[in-house]
Amino acid sequence: MASPSLSPSPAGSSARGVAAALGAYGVWGISPLFFKAVSEVSALEILSHRVLWAMVVMGIALGLRGELAASLRFLANRRVFLLMLAATMAISINWLTFIHAATTGHAMQGSLGYYIFPLVTVVLGRLVLGEEMSRRQGLAVALAAAGVGIALWRTGSLPWISLTLALSFALYGLIRKTVSVPPLAGLFIEALLLSPVLIAVLAWIEFKGGGLAFFAGPWGRSLWLMALGPLTAVPLFFFTWAARRLRLSTLGVIQYTNPTIQFALAALVFKEPVTTTELLTFGFIWAGVALYLWPVRKAPPAQEYP
Repeated sequence: MASPSLSPSPAGSSARGVAAALGAYGVWGISPLFFKAVSEVSALEILSHRVLWAMVVMGIALGLRGELAASLRFLANRRVFLLMLAATMAISINWLTFIHAATTGHAMQGSLGYYIFPLVTVVLGRLVLGEEMSRRQGLAVALAAAGVGIALWRTGSLPWISLTLALSFALYGLIRKTVSVPPLAGLFIEALLLSPVLIAVLAWIEFKGGGLAFFAGPWGRSLWLMALGPLTAVPLFFFTWAARRLRLSTLGVIQYTNPTIQFALAALVFKEPVTTTELLTFGFIWAGVALYLWPVRKAPPAQEYP
């Protein structure tokens, strides 16, 4: 592995890093539009195409970079294999839940989940890794919990989509933090591990007479399903490129463009109703996020990686 440069990242590189991060989070933010375009397809079939086409795209990318064989060798280590299998389970739950939210008129709850996610990460860091939680962070988590409590009190049910998205993605991040596999190789391995299950799912749908949407219906829909591969892989390229050139605090602030775009899509494009309960819930979550982000402790300059 290459050693980091001792010189801080130049201003030009930081500006490009911000642009790359905005590109990644922007694509993730508008991704409900892609899933909405194929909303007549079952969430399981959409997930299958997303993972399988992403595996193809990332496999080609790793092959062109001469890293495909090295990526597969990570699976020879039993500990890495088990951790990557656990990460695969977490991210597949996250993706399936997000697709369900985007295709069934619950994009607002999807947005809420990604606002809660960083606060859940703080809690997991404290409970699992023994990381310190400041008084400010504790209050931010309490405000988020109050927002969830309001939703439970006023509707009689938990916002399960939001909580599942936040918990599954936070668990995924926690697992990936403990295994030294590069992001692109890691996502390829996750797709590879999940592919036998998803191929079996597609075969079962066809065998039961459900008919696969990829083969039955307009070519446009099939092309949309194929496009889910680049939709998964390209933002990851942008994100990993940005992560090497930006401070963690900067990247953390920019990440809120993702749920903000999702919220705007849900309210303005999908015309999902914004009820008083949702406004109260989001109000507490936003207050917690604002408290979590401000004041942000100044971080040292990011290191440039070759």
